[in-house]
Amino acid sequence: MPDGRDVLGKLIHLLEAGSASYRMIPHEPEGRTAAASLLRRHPLEQAAKCMVVRVALGKRARRYVLAVVPGNRQVDLDALADRYGGREAAFAAREVAERLAGSVSGSITPFAFSPELELLVDEGLLANDEIYFNAGRLDLSLALSVSDYLTLARPAVAPIAA
Repeated sequence: MPDGRDVLGKLIHLLEAGSASYRMIPHEPEGRTAAASLLRRHPLEQAAKCMVVRVALGKRARRYVLAVVPGNRQVDLDALADRYGGREAAFAAREVAERLAGSVSGSITPFAFSPELELLVDEGLLANDEIYFNAGRLDLSLALSVSDYLTLARPAVAPIAA
């Protein structure tokens, strides 16, 4: 099982190299978005809820997407399937999600460090000046400016929240 140290190291390196505006927020271990948002003391809509989704493209063809939506919304699986021309979309198996993300479920960052993972962010999350997310660990979060996030993560952006 990944412990997130590698992801945290890559993330901090990327943020420092990009002179990003961010803050680290240590807190009690928590992976549920609503509870983590309370610990971090910010509105739920500023939380980046990160889910790995498997889009079935054909009998054996599939694509994995790191779908990021505001904390007060859900991932629209039908919208993801439609976007990629897939038959269906479903949350990836926990082991697959954790392997691709490099961290345990509940601590997945809104950055795709695996080439097997495509990053797609709901436009609603980007309406804020700052976003919050667990930083590859359940006991550490980051607050990051949206402009720096867009510059460094370079996500595709689409309406994928329900």
